[in-house]
Amino acid sequence: MKIIYCDNNSTTQVDKKVLNEMLPYFCEKFGNASSIDHVYGNELLPEIKKARESIAKVINCDFDEIIFTSGATESNNLAIMGTVEQLKEKGNHIVTSSIEHKSILNVCQELEKRGFQVTYVSPDKSGVLKSEDIKSAITDQTILISIMGANNEIGTIQPIKEIGIIAKEKGIVFHTDSAQAFGKISLDVNNIDLMSISSHKVYGPKGIGALFIRRGVKIKPIIFGGGQEGKIRPGTYNVPSIVGFGKASELVSLKNQELIKNLTMNLYDRLSEHVQLNGDLNNRIPGNLNLFVEDVDSKALINEVKTSLAISAGSACNSDEVTPSHVILALGYDDNRAYSSIRIGLGRFTTEEEINKVVNVLIPAIKKLRNL
Repeated sequence: MKIIYCDNNSTTQVDKKVLNEMLPYFCEKFGNASSIDHVYGNELLPEIKKARESIAKVINCDFDEIIFTSGATESNNLAIMGTVEQLKEKGNHIVTSSIEHKSILNVCQELEKRGFQVTYVSPDKSGVLKSEDIKSAITDQTILISIMGANNEIGTIQPIKEIGIIAKEKGIVFHTDSAQAFGKISLDVNNIDLMSISSHKVYGPKGIGALFIRRGVKIKPIIFGGGQEGKIRPGTYNVPSIVGFGKASELVSLKNQELIKNLTMNLYDRLSEHVQLNGDLNNRIPGNLNLFVEDVDSKALINEVKTSLAISAGSACNSDEVTPSHVILALGYDDNRAYSSIRIGLGRFTTEEEINKVVNVLIPAIKKLRNL
């Protein structure tokens, strides 16, 4: 029996159209895009520009405001570390949230060791941050606000438009980690200074991401090398992956996301008698379900269904840890709920037949473990 993949918030499979677009850049068009003295390098520059344009179109920015990175983790590090290095003479305070991805939280914790002050704003019980709470956290020393577009565990969508307006009024740099939001909801970088995105969340290859840097916003590099990416992120261009990211961005469809949302709601309706939802029912990215299974340990449930379903207990970045989800705890719940919650992530290739199988596998497994 095929194991049904239900962890699309962790990663997505590469779309075959994306793969086909990438293949020529491994063996045929294999040149170094920085070697512009000959055709092998020069012929790649238009392809890199095309990829930038495709990505930029999704978030409504100019192509030359896109900087390629190895993924959203690097983009987040570059955005935060680059900003505080640039602006540390102006202030030492950062505002973020308690439910950010670890690539935000761990950077902020490192900066606290270096003398910076960080305020971690908590969401309401549904997992949504209030823009007025962000505003209240601002001080005269605040130089950066970093709030995710959508949460990677519970899927809740944050009011980044309103927060961006607040940041602009206060003259504060605003960064958003939109790895989970990119390609799933409508995004516009108006009033946003920095945005992190990733390819492998939208059916592109792993190991490639981007950072939107608004024209005029200055950040310092955190690695040094050649002159690529305006010296902000030097390094040899990963052309096959850049091309793949561009193609994946071309294939982004909000209409398709509506179909995924309908599948997700269908699944939740059929499971709701046996589980409780973590996060807001409506204000969440399509495909995400984070479910509290009362009286059932999440790892035990995952183990029980592992020959049939691929689901997770939360973020892939935390899957080796035995500590409870910091996101569930930040909602005000106890360790019990955090240890008894699972994440289901549906995607572009999920079918109605697979939804039926998920229901037919999960419900008996939940009943069995409760009886134990």
